[in-house]
Amino acid sequence: MKSTYMEPMMPLQDGKTPEKRCEIDNLISELRVKSVLLTSKLHPKVLSLIGDQVRLMNCYYSNLIEGHPTKPKDIQDALNGDFSDNTETRNLQLEAKAHIEVQEQIDHATHGFEDIVSEDFIKWIHGAFYKELPDTLKFVTDDKGNSFEVVAGEFRNRDVVVGRHIGVPREDIADFIDKFCTAYSIDKLGQHEQVAAAAAAHHRLLWIHPFLDGNGRVARLFSHAYLKEIGVGSDLWSVSRGLARESEQYKQMLSKADAPRAGDLDGRGSLSLSGLQDFCIFFLKCCIDQAEFMGRLIDQHGLLDRIEAHMNVLVNKGELHRKSFRLVAYAVKEGEFRRGEAADIMGIQSRTVASQILSELLKRGFLVSKDKNSPVSLGISEEAKEFWLPGLFQ
Repeated sequence: MKSTYMEPMMPLQDGKTPEKRCEIDNLISELRVKSVLLTSKLHPKVLSLIGDQVRLMNCYYSNLIEGHPTKPKDIQDALNGDFSDNTETRNLQLEAKAHIEVQEQIDHATHGFEDIVSEDFIKWIHGAFYKELPDTLKFVTDDKGNSFEVVAGEFRNRDVVVGRHIGVPREDIADFIDKFCTAYSIDKLGQHEQVAAAAAAHHRLLWIHPFLDGNGRVARLFSHAYLKEIGVGSDLWSVSRGLARESEQYKQMLSKADAPRAGDLDGRGSLSLSGLQDFCIFFLKCCIDQAEFMGRLIDQHGLLDRIEAHMNVLVNKGELHRKSFRLVAYAVKEGEFRRGEAADIMGIQSRTVASQILSELLKRGFLVSKDKNSPVSLGISEEAKEFWLPGLFQ
């Protein structure tokens, strides 16, 4: 079968460089440890709020890799239903909104698929993303100037060349995807192999290049879903940020894994085992780097220190009451509080003053509440984001 041309499928084979397999083993163990630690950092309600920001961040960086720069504020405006009058900006906003909505379904497991390593799920990612795009982003142009429509959720019906890589023939895509799903089926792999498969599958899906356009976004969303499914990924970190920050190396490592087998000592497939191993090492290092980055960012002590420093600046400007931080800190530690508790939390006797302080914090988006009868919880406004969560965006 032609699909055997995609082998080797896993980086944990014997080859001429056993030290690479050893490095992959160590990186897998490290990633498992780092990812588990993230969930113990903050109150679940605050972690959920951070997850919302990470989805926005993931979209920002994934689109950036594709050469579609969208300002974080424009993305947030789109999520709030506020679209630009500028056509180009509006189109990018719609693209970002579609990306985030797909990831949200992945994060909350509301997509309805029991098996994510399937042709149907891969097509769903593409279809759910593309069907929400404006018409102008649903067409691609070849080097001769011919324009072709990208059909949401459908494999390409044309052969393509991506840089120096030739995508698999259009008539063979289904066979290659079947081989892909068989090799990376989570139920058939041990826990250690699953993490190696997450890295290898990222390249192999891009190597197949099943869609006319959108393959990069689909592969990164699929990797996010795969990592979550095996209990390593979460909505608290995203490999897309790491891949975008090392964009040139990312492309180089993908190209390296595209290479044909280099002799008898380079694995037993048609493609280079050494090249696949190098890509997996790079991918796993990006995952670890991002898990560590978010671990530092959401450490409770560090987060509270940054919030207090920011709010002290506003207090010194006369924009906030000096006891405002106590309410925000309580929301960070406890998740939420009732409006009637505000005075006691701040140690203020006057309920009127407490209400005024709370109102100002709600107005600035540092705290949020559905209505006057609902609990108050932490909010992360555009104003606060760069101070409370520095480095989240470029």
